[in-house]
Amino acid sequence: MTNNQENKKYKRIIETTSQHPRLNYSAPALEELFHYLDTLDHYTLPEGDISIVFLSDSALAKLHDDFMQDPSPTDVITFPGDKCMHFAGEICVSVDCAERVASDHGSTFAQELTLYLVHGWLHLCGYNDINNEDRLKMRDAERDVLKHISNIPTFSLKDEA
Repeated sequence: MTNNQENKKYKRIIETTSQHPRLNYSAPALEELFHYLDTLDHYTLPEGDISIVFLSDSALAKLHDDFMQDPSPTDVITFPGDKCMHFAGEICVSVDCAERVASDHGSTFAQELTLYLVHGWLHLCGYNDINNEDRLKMRDAERDVLKHISNIPTFSLKDEA
């Protein structure tokens, strides 16, 4: 039995946390997205649960500095999990970055955040984007995965008070 066939039987726990004060989203829709991603052929994610954290630019930049010694803002950071703890990893995404660049990329806010989630998921599957060759493979994989997603999760932002 292949890993993807095993994953189809197992529904991992997808834990979501928003530390962004304006973000609205549906946790069940995110669970559905990640359970669907587990069924895709050609991608193998380690067994275990996934944590997703939505952050501000400043909070993600602090993680970027603390763990990668780079204080610049970024869109997504992925931390690999621990197989012994039945944890596949954590995906941290910047809500502010998605809001800021979505229109520049010709996408909606929800599409941009979904891209970041897919990007993080691909990191957990073993993809990297350190050098140009790896970055091209990552972009190809992102396009491939995104074309299979028919239900983009709904994300929205509350008006600032």
